[in-house]
Amino acid sequence: MNRYFLPLFLVFGLLFFVSGCKTQQVISEKEEDKSDEPPIESPQTDQKELAEKRGFVILDYELAEPVREFRGFWVATVVNIDWPESGTDSWEKQKADFLKLLDYYQGLNFNAAIVQIRAAGDAFYPSNYAPWSRYLTGQEGKAPQSLENPLSWMIQETHARGMEFHAWLNPYRATFDDKTEFLSPDHDFFLHPDWMLKYGSKFYYNPGLPEVKEHLKKIIQEVVANYDVDAIHFDDYFYPYKVANQEFPDQATYQKFKNPGQSIDDWRRENVNTLVKEVNQTIKASKPWVQFGISPFGVWRNKDKDPNGSATQAGQTNYDDLFADPLTWMKNQWIDYLIPQLYWSMDYSLASYRVLSDWWNERSFGTAIYIGNGPYKIRDNADVAWNDPEELIRQVAYTRTLPALGGNSYFSAKSLYTKNQDVAGLLKNQLYDKPVLPPAFEPRQQVEISMPQVRDLSNEGQELRLELDGPLDPAIRYVLFREGKSLESLQTAPFQKIWVGGSRASNLAIRTSNQEFLAIQWLDHFGRILGSQVFHNLTPSLP
Repeated sequence: MNRYFLPLFLVFGLLFFVSGCKTQQVISEKEEDKSDEPPIESPQTDQKELAEKRGFVILDYELAEPVREFRGFWVATVVNIDWPESGTDSWEKQKADFLKLLDYYQGLNFNAAIVQIRAAGDAFYPSNYAPWSRYLTGQEGKAPQSLENPLSWMIQETHARGMEFHAWLNPYRATFDDKTEFLSPDHDFFLHPDWMLKYGSKFYYNPGLPEVKEHLKKIIQEVVANYDVDAIHFDDYFYPYKVANQEFPDQATYQKFKNPGQSIDDWRRENVNTLVKEVNQTIKASKPWVQFGISPFGVWRNKDKDPNGSATQAGQTNYDDLFADPLTWMKNQWIDYLIPQLYWSMDYSLASYRVLSDWWNERSFGTAIYIGNGPYKIRDNADVAWNDPEELIRQVAYTRTLPALGGNSYFSAKSLYTKNQDVAGLLKNQLYDKPVLPPAFEPRQQVEISMPQVRDLSNEGQELRLELDGPLDPAIRYVLFREGKSLESLQTAPFQKIWVGGSRASNLAIRTSNQEFLAIQWLDHFGRILGSQVFHNLTPSLP
């Protein structure tokens, strides 16, 4: 070692120590108002001083990650199952009915609405690829009697209530019946008759045609690009459920496009797999934070067909009859979540909710799985288990015991709204007593998002005013606000979830009950909490 090194090291160390002492001395003198000249202050110090002037102190306190659970409900619009009550209702009545539905489920502490915006080759929004739905306006192709965009409005109102909006589209169903005289001249049935296949009493887009796949991708891209949806959602209708004594009429397409030696069943599954893969790519290329979810039929395969199948005896299955293979979608990360429809009672002999929940729990492949429940069967099914109001409660409670299952969704909205409200009350009181956040998910590529900081707080009666250090990053969707009488109670206090998406706001107002401790957290469009700030209110007005 150089003989001059040690003395120099000691000199610099001494200087560093003295400097530190002087810094501490300056801070101490400042606190006692004895400093002759102002010290250089950090932004955090500025924030603390500004807050204290308003009666708030920033605390160095960590909040636990809040409880996450998916609590969704399907709003079926086809043939006006859930909403609107009628396509001939005025837009103002339809709006009022939709708000009542949202308010009801918000009151039950749900956090996601899955709303059907394309039922059968139509649209609940102005589209370049589909006519207006007759289920919205009473006549297909007729626009609503309003300048308001129904989809934009529905998304806005859903977000205002702290819920995610999942845009539900049916990809292959072209008509709901064979009454084509009610279709608009702009429906694909007339524009592209070569795309149509009749099966049973309905017409379907031919899944084997490349131009059909490209058309469907354009429909998805239109929605994702123009609307602030949280997810694109497909249901269980891929190839149609089989009709007795009929063969789906796609043999000519199969002969044209099959690979050498490929069976028609494998070719059909490949068509669906390709659509799912490319829809995912379409969504993520435009908005990586928009999720892609599918709710397939509850049985992948029966065990008698495949040793990896479930111990069930379902009459039709995803793999063998609908030519849909959810396990492949999850293994390849083509979807963000799966909601298998387990619309059977806990111990139903042919397809048990308990058995199938266990089966899906063991096969998530890292994909979020929620369970689809069927409260439409309550007091209205041959299976007497549904006569017990507690059947649904037992199902949801059982879901919670399985680690790979992150929540539930319910078909359909009116089954707990216009009837069975007593069961909805049991659900809230026993399991949904507090609001929770839906699951977050991580982006597949690194993203940079500016985390907001509260620079100043002021209390104006029942309103808390937040001044931020700059405009909100567009990726910030919500502010979460909690209050409590103690730091401990703050951890479990109910939250206000306030939509700020796209506002670029630098000032916010939040309703407050003016308690002693406050927490402010920010959620991004992936559902993640980016940061938290905890404050001590020096002038609370507790009862």
